[in-house]
Amino acid sequence: MSGRYQAMHERSLSDPTGFWADAARAIDWDTFPTTILDDSDKPFYRWYRGGRLNICHNALDRHVAGGRAEQAALIYDSPVTGVKQTLTYAQLLDKVARFAGVLRDLGVGKGDRVIIYMPMIPEAVVGMLACARIGAVHSVVFGGFAPHELATRINDATPKAILSASCGIEGTKVLAYKPMLDAAIDQASHKPDHCVIFQRPQAAASLIPGRDIDWDEAAATAEPADCVAVEATDPLYVLYTSGTTGQPKGVVRDTGGYAVALKWTMEHFYGVKPGEVFWAASDVGWVVGHSYIVYGPLLHGCTTLVYEGKPVGTPDAGAFWRVISEHRVAVQFTAPTAFRAIKREDPNGELLGQYDMSCLRALFLAGERSDPDTLNWAETHLKVPVIDHWWQTETGWPVAGNPLGIDLMKVKYGSTAVPLPGWDIRVLAPDGTEVKRGDIGAIVAKLPLPPGTLPTLWNARDRFFKSYLADFPGYYQTSDAGFIDEDGYIYVMARTDDIINVAGHRLSTGAMEEVLSGHPDVAECAVIGVADDLKGQLPLGFVVLKRGVDRPHADIIKEVVKKVRDEIGPVAAFKQALVVERLPKTRSGKILRGTMQKIADSETWKMPATIDDPAILGEIGEALKSAGYAKG
Repeated sequence: MSGRYQAMHERSLSDPTGFWADAARAIDWDTFPTTILDDSDKPFYRWYRGGRLNICHNALDRHVAGGRAEQAALIYDSPVTGVKQTLTYAQLLDKVARFAGVLRDLGVGKGDRVIIYMPMIPEAVVGMLACARIGAVHSVVFGGFAPHELATRINDATPKAILSASCGIEGTKVLAYKPMLDAAIDQASHKPDHCVIFQRPQAAASLIPGRDIDWDEAAATAEPADCVAVEATDPLYVLYTSGTTGQPKGVVRDTGGYAVALKWTMEHFYGVKPGEVFWAASDVGWVVGHSYIVYGPLLHGCTTLVYEGKPVGTPDAGAFWRVISEHRVAVQFTAPTAFRAIKREDPNGELLGQYDMSCLRALFLAGERSDPDTLNWAETHLKVPVIDHWWQTETGWPVAGNPLGIDLMKVKYGSTAVPLPGWDIRVLAPDGTEVKRGDIGAIVAKLPLPPGTLPTLWNARDRFFKSYLADFPGYYQTSDAGFIDEDGYIYVMARTDDIINVAGHRLSTGAMEEVLSGHPDVAECAVIGVADDLKGQLPLGFVVLKRGVDRPHADIIKEVVKKVRDEIGPVAAFKQALVVERLPKTRSGKILRGTMQKIADSETWKMPATIDDPAILGEIGEALKSAGYAKG
């Protein structure tokens, strides 16, 4: 390992207070923190106690005052609508301040929640920053979620207002948002005071008098709102991630630690300079969108890209190259899924040769495991460092990776490289002891976690402890399994719970099982994640029918697939289910999903010692073979 990295990492663990105090001086504070690390309530640590700041000021106002007023802050590129728009820092500040005035005039204030249910358009970014400007807590919900999923988040966050758009666009299909929003509010027990709707030309939404407000009309007459200073420990946002029970977990992100951590990573990990174009090809509904479409690039004085399109098909597999070349992107961050899709459509990279890619300095991949073939393909054709890195919704920023901004180290395919400064990563056996280098175990992080990570779950302190801290006292349980090699490189191999990863989106199999079990013909069911060359994993359902059901199995499968799509949304990518006679279980009744997944993926597996009837696994294997799985 490089000496510079080694020194920084060692200092971050031996002197975390000094290390993160120095990092905190890179942002503006109304009041500098009196306590850098508050450890008075272990294991619930808090960073920057006593500090006061506003993250919107740090993302916009200070850059306008500091000479970046005319620099591009946000480039919107929408191949699905043919619209391109550039907003300077001064223009984005004006839009944000005025929309913050809209929220203020609707009675939204410090600590109030605002749900944002929008497509990838500049207004989504404006809404997030406007909330931050007045101290409100935003909760962005991915636009692909169905009404039921949105309703659960409305009930948990209890928003005073909801921001939405009339529609989103998926390829050539216009997806009306307003009917889904109305249905979600009808289902929810909590009712927001107001909904502010941005009308897109592709589909106009009907507004409900007294509740719904036209975005543009309200913004046109609003007086700009000033920044409201908040405590560093006050929540900036709540972002819901899948829970194993089907009830989503509201990950809380505090303001001060997040601002410091993101500013630090832009320079030291991603190696980006202020003024450069940084493109995270993700969605604002996911943590990547929060951290590296909105806050990270703007805190660092970069130009960020909001892209409304796909890596292939808008119009072809050269879509990414066109954007990089046209907007002079210095660093891109996306999911391996995107590059697998591009590689499938253009295996020889012929479309790449049509564009000037000399601006691109590095590509970062995260969201799921980067297979060596795809990573090698990207390296060969792009001729820049391709860096696989690992982090989670809960962590808010990378846990491990090859730190381009410190020193680029040797690449080991299949590894997400080394822990970043601030992260003390260990691999533990079930009894909590550390395993030998090279042995697989539970990947954990020694407490305290660095700034910017989740301090708790929304209104669920006990669930936070049970979900992340209880299994291994003194450590954060990542729910990932893997190993660390003799050089300190981390290999993340699999999930240790039943969350599956579909194209970088963490989805709960438990939530899907709840939907399947609601079908009138289904007696019991299970959902596993099976390996997929393009998306990493795809959900596969198993349903056991009630006795006496004699309807065609194909009809039932079609109905359960539609039911998941209707209740969770197309983001679940649930397209296949198998009808089986029975499910393999332990004697205590636990379904052996992990073993089923290994059989499906043709991995080596052992007969579980606690299995009730071993013959059932043979039946499952035959069913999987009929569907094209279990080929080993």
